[in-house]
Amino acid sequence: MAKSAKSILISSLEPLSGKSGTVVGLAHLLRQKGLEISYGKPVGNCPGYVDGQLVDEDVEFIRQLLELSPEQLRLPLIYTDADSVAKRLQGVDQQNYGNILAGYLDRVNSDIILLEGPGTLWEGSIFQLSMGEMAKILQTPILLVARYSSPLIAESLLKAREELNNQLLGVVISDIPEDDWEEVQSLLKPYLSRQGVEVLGLLPASKLLRSISVREIVHLLGAKVLCRPDRLDWMVESLAIGAMNVNAALEYFRKGENMAVITGGDRTDLQLAALETSTTCLILTGSISPDPLILGRAEDLEVPILSVNLDTLSTVEIVDQAFGKIRLQEQVKVACIRELMGEHFQIDRLLEKLTIGA
Repeated sequence: MAKSAKSILISSLEPLSGKSGTVVGLAHLLRQKGLEISYGKPVGNCPGYVDGQLVDEDVEFIRQLLELSPEQLRLPLIYTDADSVAKRLQGVDQQNYGNILAGYLDRVNSDIILLEGPGTLWEGSIFQLSMGEMAKILQTPILLVARYSSPLIAESLLKAREELNNQLLGVVISDIPEDDWEEVQSLLKPYLSRQGVEVLGLLPASKLLRSISVREIVHLLGAKVLCRPDRLDWMVESLAIGAMNVNAALEYFRKGENMAVITGGDRTDLQLAALETSTTCLILTGSISPDPLILGRAEDLEVPILSVNLDTLSTVEIVDQAFGKIRLQEQVKVACIRELMGEHFQIDRLLEKLTIGA
């Protein structure tokens, strides 16, 4: 590792807390400061395949987004796919990954390397690559991302501080609802500071970051796109179910914004009502083709219509579970997290703690 290079291990208390988003936002802020960055992820916990090769989907996304050269990228040492885990548990894989990790930062040609760490305190333990083990081996401080749930998140953060000791650089608390913002600012943050936990960022909740694209809905449902395939990148922020009389439905739909409306393929009246409100896409269940009138109206309004071979309840369950759980992939979300980090993250304080001139 180059003598001038610094490293940060960005980890979280639980999965889907905003870890990758923090990496994206932090990389942008560091580049604005004129610093060259590298990126690595020792444990690949989002396994996927590209051209038949096992890859980590987050690593691929970050590599492309930040346009990193091979020299600026450190690939996973191990993947948490079912086969790798089974081999470890069976004793087939007895590799000492801690020893391999010791050379992970050799010949890093940048000012700072952002390491995406585990999603929990203990993830990676069977490979000797838990959060604490990584930080100790690499002698790198930890920036911990925690998704806000209530003021009692302080308990989890204090326990993490106890486990990580002097390895904890600071924390980012994400997804803070507007109604809780003042309490977090005036009560939670000062309390944590008094307990030796420095809060470097407070990120407000964002409907956009919790949203899901129409394209992802198509993928999740195995849906057939009946019209406007050019609008699959539109973002869905809420879900509505059309299963009542048309007057009640119209009043109900008007309360929503950027909705995916799920209704039966034979409910032309509800489909028309949905198209007159803030509907981003229309999901028709039962594999029933809609009336040509609906298709024509949706074409004019640029609203994609999806047809699924599922009942309404199953469709609702699948889509509803996806909100807030889809990883950062769309450019509109990237722009959003960069803006949030720019407004609410103390980059100069971070650089000061890393002894890099701010």
